[in-house]
Amino acid sequence: MFIIGLITGILYLAATAWLGFNLFNAKIVQDKPNKSILSIGFLALFFHIIILFSDTITSDGLNPSFVNSLSLVSWLVVLLYLVAELRKPVETLGVLLFPTAGLAVLLQLFWPGESNLNNMSFELEVHVLLSLLAYGLLAIAAGQSILLLIQTRYLKKKQPGGFIRSLPALQSMETLLFQMIKVGFILLTLALLSGFIFLDNIFAQHLVHKTVLSIIAWLLFAILLWGRWHFGWRGKKAIHFTLGGFIFLMLSYFGSKIVLEIILQKV
Repeated sequence: MFIIGLITGILYLAATAWLGFNLFNAKIVQDKPNKSILSIGFLALFFHIIILFSDTITSDGLNPSFVNSLSLVSWLVVLLYLVAELRKPVETLGVLLFPTAGLAVLLQLFWPGESNLNNMSFELEVHVLLSLLAYGLLAIAAGQSILLLIQTRYLKKKQPGGFIRSLPALQSMETLLFQMIKVGFILLTLALLSGFIFLDNIFAQHLVHKTVLSIIAWLLFAILLWGRWHFGWRGKKAIHFTLGGFIFLMLSYFGSKIVLEIILQKV
């Protein structure tokens, strides 16, 4: 698995380097997908999932340790990104997503951790799947909002370098951002509802922080979509709400993992 992990990390790094070179030299064509990036990305995903089945999805059940969970979510995020790239080029997001996935794979090789959940029920699996899909899509939206923030600042300074020239028009970037937020919000709503329905006590001591932080994230995205619908919110306000909602969503899961597994050394 170590060799496969290194190959996966190298592929993610190669995709990042190739994409970065094209971006900063304004060689991105936004009206069609980049076949080279897609090929490298899907090949990296193939090797990545071999590692996931070895370390995360075991015969004894799931091993959702902090690093394994980060690796699984990063795999899902890159998958959603590449699928989106097939339909509507969002190539620039790869600059943020590929290196994150590569780092997650390398961390998994050297620091997998253990946290087995045995005999997970079908209902709980549905809840976990919805949560991961929501997190993955909203993570891409957060990456899109960061690019949108950079693009806005450079355009205001009237300094559109090669990187900025390679991005789609500002209005197209915002439209794509809200499309991802809408779908991610629906998935997050379903994830929360499934938690309330399927989990015995979603406000139990070991779950209350996750639940509260997830609800805060849900409220922020709900306010953003309401503001967009009623007042046409865009620009910095949309970016700040998106990043704020994602930070709370990230803390709801990974924050608790860090405290329990790293700070308290408790699984």
